[in-house]
Amino acid sequence: MSVIDEKGFRAGVGIIVANNCGQVLWARRIGQHAWQFPQGGLQLGETPQQALFRELYEELGLQDSDVELLGGTKNCLYYWLPPHFQRSHVQPLCIGQKQTWFLLRLVGDTEKICFNVTRSPEFDRWRWVSYWYPIKHVITFKRHVYRRALEELSTLLPVDIVQLKRVHKAANSSALEKVE
Repeated sequence: MSVIDEKGFRAGVGIIVANNCGQVLWARRIGQHAWQFPQGGLQLGETPQQALFRELYEELGLQDSDVELLGGTKNCLYYWLPPHFQRSHVQPLCIGQKQTWFLLRLVGDTEKICFNVTRSPEFDRWRWVSYWYPIKHVITFKRHVYRRALEELSTLLPVDIVQLKRVHKAANSSALEKVE
């Protein structure tokens, strides 16, 4: 049972797994063209950190020993679901999510990433992408949350990686502005 507050927001976690080069794990939703970070809802009585490690295993097949927890966002980040994503037949009505985001560094082998540890996997493919890439490529209604999470959590990475990402972000922004 997921936890939905009195305003209709489902409590959850977002998971950003980085490698030693500062790239992040980007996963494709099963049978779709939609890519995103792993995420999931809190269960009744579960803390965000407990949900983090449960979801990490359920969605990526990784154990807590496969990652180093670098930190999380200070506050929950909120997004609203567009009406066509809201399930009006489910009560209480969920209008969006409030998530604590966590940044992890993969210390285990990428061979351990496995999507079929549960009966209903959420992803069918993954790849490493540059740190700022997801902001422009996630579904539109989640972009502000991705931006806020990535900006806040970037301070937890080594300075040399952060500098590379900021340069990369600035370069990409300029290129995107010229193309758009």
